[in-house]
Amino acid sequence: MNDTVPVASDAITQLRRYIQSRIIGQDKLIDSLLIALLADGHLLVEGAPGLAKTRLIKVLAQGIEASFHRIQFTPDLLPADLTGTEVFQPHDGQFRFQQGPLFQNLVLADEINRAPAKVQSALLEAMAERQITVGRTTYALPELFMVMATQNPLEQEGTYPLPEAQLDRFLLYVRIEHPGMEEEARILALARSEAAADTGQTHPPPVIPQQAIFAARRSALSVHLAPALETYLLQLVQATRHPGAYHATLERWLRHGASPRASIALDRCSRVLAWLRGRDYVTPEDIQMTAPDILRHRILLSYEAEAEQVSREHIIGEILARVGVP
Repeated sequence: MNDTVPVASDAITQLRRYIQSRIIGQDKLIDSLLIALLADGHLLVEGAPGLAKTRLIKVLAQGIEASFHRIQFTPDLLPADLTGTEVFQPHDGQFRFQQGPLFQNLVLADEINRAPAKVQSALLEAMAERQITVGRTTYALPELFMVMATQNPLEQEGTYPLPEAQLDRFLLYVRIEHPGMEEEARILALARSEAAADTGQTHPPPVIPQQAIFAARRSALSVHLAPALETYLLQLVQATRHPGAYHATLERWLRHGASPRASIALDRCSRVLAWLRGRDYVTPEDIQMTAPDILRHRILLSYEAEAEQVSREHIIGEILARVGVP
């Protein structure tokens, strides 16, 4: 194997340990963040306030050589507040482009569903195209560019829910819950140590260079995926589009299936998960573990499913149970 593979693996291991030392009780979210980082995608996180969503990406930015900006989405936000705008320079009478916060490496879009559709579209266009156009000029975004957007499921008044076509731009859609009692006790201990200013000395950030992140991406995406598992992966996506071939109830519950982005995401994320677990090959469990977060926001439920209060998680579980594992 290439000599850069162990170096990249060690760098990601250091990064993961550092994040876990600062974020307690959210191991699934940490894994999802690293998968999105190494699969070169974006992450949408839904969870109640106080579950370390904002803290997580701040800690990630501390652990790697990257710039970070947090954007609080509000109803009065304008697209130019994200992309930047032409600013008049009085000393020479010229307009010059002043970059907005989207030109950072890591961007936190906090409560993305509280901004109007124009602002959401500006962000999601930048996510998909990796560039921003202002007037007649197009500006490229950094090579390392990742957006983590958050949503609060508790308060929906005054929000602008993301349309399904825009949700499809996110690689993963993760839902998180409150930690258990033991984990919360560790959170209290961490908060006390931070208040005493001991954390910076005990767990200094590794500051992983961006080239190590790119090397880890190349290594992770070269993980072997057997032809039989590729067929299995495609069958899972096809089952969301043609559910009647697997069970009549699934056909009654699903109105629209996942796009080809789901197949691409399953391929990339299952390889990255296998790599993070120290393997150079993908197993069916890797595909099954990543499938819910990839399919959750890419399927549309029928009116019957909504009336019967059937969740997307239940439907995805049924698909995983009914599609044969090679």
